[in-house]
Amino acid sequence: MPELLTERSARVAAARKLTRRSGRDDAGAFLAEGRQAVSEALAEAGTDPDAVRVVFVTEAAAAAHRDLLAATRVPVRLVTDKAAASLSETVTPQGLVAVCRLRDVPAGTLVTDPPRLSVALAELNDPGNAGTVLRTADACGAGTVVFGAGSTDPYHGKVVRSSAGSLFHVDVVRSAPLGELVADLQAAGVTVLAADGGGEVPLDAAAGEGLLAAPVLWLFGNEARGLDPALAALADARVRVPMRGRAESLNLSVAAAICLYTTQLAQG
Repeated sequence: MPELLTERSARVAAARKLTRRSGRDDAGAFLAEGRQAVSEALAEAGTDPDAVRVVFVTEAAAAAHRDLLAATRVPVRLVTDKAAASLSETVTPQGLVAVCRLRDVPAGTLVTDPPRLSVALAELNDPGNAGTVLRTADACGAGTVVFGAGSTDPYHGKVVRSSAGSLFHVDVVRSAPLGELVADLQAAGVTVLAADGGGEVPLDAAAGEGLLAAPVLWLFGNEARGLDPALAALADARVRVPMRGRAESLNLSVAAAICLYTTQLAQG
């Protein structure tokens, strides 16, 4: 039997540093936990050998995920339950963690070759919302999700889990200055739309007027404050989701889902 690595082993201790943003930035790596995230990571490693550095797994998890681990060339290391727990940011560790290379791309790639649909998050703080937006963007065919300066880190453990593997399906841009990016994208022919509860243009009207025709970038703001007015003013239009009820507003990730799904339908 291979020796089980403990929480004190050098490899596990190094991986544990990746639970902090500074550690992730220093190492150029992040942690992906659980079957779905690790499966998507290993699928990427099938075409990019550097995408995943190592997988840590407990004996129980190795038995449960034998099919997944048997099909990869990525190094797999058995660890104790305590070691796996030290790498987990969940109440119930799953015993399966991959160390993955950071996969963000420069903002310039978005300008050079704009996708049909992209998303920019301005000072979005909640990792759960960020992961949900990533997942929704992926489902609606978005090519890129931009995490503007001041937003949560896309490699935060909760973002990775909430994205349910979608982090590995879209390009990610980190810490971008959104004002400059908006101007560059508009110059490249991209329509920039600001999601704003007080926007002048209803979402259905935006669709009818052709504002959702590709390429489009949606701007979404902070959960509590919304978009900074100065940033929203740079957009080609401020768009609101019409509401018939008495709710004060929509949850950020719900509003994003409605806007992105409507855009997907409009683009055909």
